[in-house]
Amino acid sequence: MLDIKKKLEEQIRELDYELKVTLPKEILKAREHGDLRENAEYKAAKERQSYLQARIGQIHRRLAALSLVNLDKIPQDKVGLGSTVTLRELATGQEVVYDIVTPEESDPPNGRISPSSPIGKSLLGHEAGEEVEVRVPSGSKTYEIVKLVTIHEQVGDPAAEA
Repeated sequence: MLDIKKKLEEQIRELDYELKVTLPKEILKAREHGDLRENAEYKAAKERQSYLQARIGQIHRRLAALSLVNLDKIPQDKVGLGSTVTLRELATGQEVVYDIVTPEESDPPNGRISPSSPIGKSLLGHEAGEEVEVRVPSGSKTYEIVKLVTIHEQVGDPAAEA
């Protein structure tokens, strides 16, 4: 989760630089062209300015929400945020591994899914050894949770190892 916080903070720095350094230069340059009512460059720069302000606010809110994630509230023996889950499809015996990550880190083709995705929702709160029915757009599949590594085990939480 630290990686995503760093990534979001970097996005804020980049957007903030554009908002406070690059964009004012563009607005000043556009103003030099004369009448602002019919100046497309000026309007575009002002729209970009509004967008950047909104996006920076959105990222700040997401960072605040991420900082509120309390590891104590994530189950130590059940699938939750930060878990790595190995599943075996009962019909085919094929195994697949998923990491439950924040929506910003989500990358389904590479096995990184959000808790709010259909598969993520189906897995949350289940333990190793349980069978889980996953409803996806193509139908429904039943999996067995073969292996579960929670965020507590990954970060070396002593309580999880007890």
